[in-house]
Parts: sequence; structure tokens; C-alpha cells
Amino acid sequence: MDEWDVSPEDGEATGVIRTVARQLKLWRESAGLTQPEFGAAIGYGEELVSSVERMRRIPRPEYLEAADKALKAGGKIAALKKDLADVRYPKKVRDVKRLEAEAVEICSYNASVIDGLLQTEAYARTVFSSRRPPFTEQELERQVSARLARQTLLGSPTAKPLFNFVTCEATLRRLIGGKMVMREQLERLLEVARLRNVDLQVLPLACEENSGIDGSFRLLKLRDGSTVGLVEAPLTSRVLSDPRDTTVLDVRYGMIRAQALTPRESLALIEKLRGET
Repeated sequence: MDEWDVSPEDGEATGVIRTVARQLKLWRESAGLTQPEFGAAIGYGEELVSSVERMRRIPRPEYLEAADKALKAGGKIAALKKDLADVRYPKKVRDVKRLEAEAVEICSYNASVIDGLLQTEAYARTVFSSRRPPFTEQELERQVSARLARQTLLGSPTAKPLFNFVTCEATLRRLIGGKMVMREQLERLLEVARLRNVDLQVLPLACEENSGIDGSFRLLKLRDGSTVGLVEAPLTSRVLSDPRDTTVLDVRYGMIRAQALTPRESLALIEKLRGET
């Protein structure tokens, strides 16, 4: 089974999971079933049933659907799927996803890897697998799933924000995952770059000036007119909301865009690199 471990430091997730675990236990006990009997009825082992009720694992949607059917809950247990949908991902990811949902414009500069919103599953898996100390298998799956879930923002049929991506040429030449993975990633970039609400630019290695030399960052311009900066570094990430900080990042991003190739030139370079990969 691939249910994921729950971090005890995540208060929001713990509250939701505690409620779901309590409800499952109450329904099971009301039906007069022991944990082994309940597990047999829904097709899962006693150990997993116990882990879910003790809040050590988050039940997947299939688990809740099976429980709803076995306990004749009439959809009341299955309805808990919605409550668990978001807390299945790490808190940092949930917080960023909420900010992205409020954004009218998202600006991103990346110096080491392709932006997470643009990554293919194979590329993302390689990036997370490269972490040291390594993630557990469960945490790896959780991180990859969370990253892919955020990408629904790009294909949203409703309130689409504007996207501006600037990526260093090094991210396109670095063969993360090998040639096949990288070729698929370049094809993904070409596909996204043709969306009407996306501008994708490449900052060439030959450029003598690089205002993004300090590292990657993102700017989210929100519906209320405010701007939030997201800066990540090893072992930490920061959300910047002070206008003095976000203004510095905004000016820096403007310089980076001016130094980068135009979207048309960038598309041509990505196509060239795809042909060479």
C-alpha cells in the first residue's frame, strides 16, 4: 500500500486526519466489527486499518470508498475524500498552492532545475530522488504527487493567471535523469511555451550579465494587488511579503527578463537542444 506517513508537526493536516480517523473507528465499532474483520471486509490488512485509526497513515480515496460500502454509510464516509485531498501533500506545498490560486501573475526565475510547474513526472522524480539524505519511498511519492497536483493550475479552464518563466540555459543542458527524460522535458517546455498565457524565456550562458546570479526565486502578484516572493535555499524556504523585499525581487526579475532571449528566440533554442538530445 502507498498510504503516506503523517508529519506530527503539521497541525492543519493532523486536525483533519484526526477527525477522519475518529469517524472511521466510530463507524466500524457501531457495525460491531473488529479491526481484522473490518480489514477483511474492505480488502486491506489489519495493520493498515490500525495505522489509519491511530493517525499513522492517510487513507486513500479507494480505502474510504470501500469502507463506505462495507459499513453501509450511504456516502458519508466517501465524502471525507474531499477533506483529505489537500492535506495529503506537505504543508509547504499546500501553502504555495493556495498562493498560486490567488495569483493573477506568476513570475519565476530558475537557475538550477526547471520550474516545478513545468516538470514532467520523470524529471520531478529524478530531482527528488537526488536529495541527500534521501526521502523514504513513501515521502518520495508524496513529493512527486504534490508537484504534479500543482500543475493543474497551468491547464485550468477558468481563472488562468499569466505566467512568466525565465530559466537559465544550464537547466536545459543538464541531463537530469538521462537523455530520454530530458528530451521529454524539453518537449514539455515547447508544449507549455505555446500556451497563450505563458511567456517562457531562456537566459543564455553566453550572457555576460546575470542579475539572477544569487539564485532562483518566484514572484506571485495577487488579486488584492499585493506581491509575494518565494525564495528557496538548502534546508529552508522563505515567503517574503514586505514591499521592500518584493520590490527588490521585482526589479531583479525585470532585469533578468531583459537579459534573457525573447520568447521566440527561446523557443528556437529549446527546439535546437531537443534535436541534440
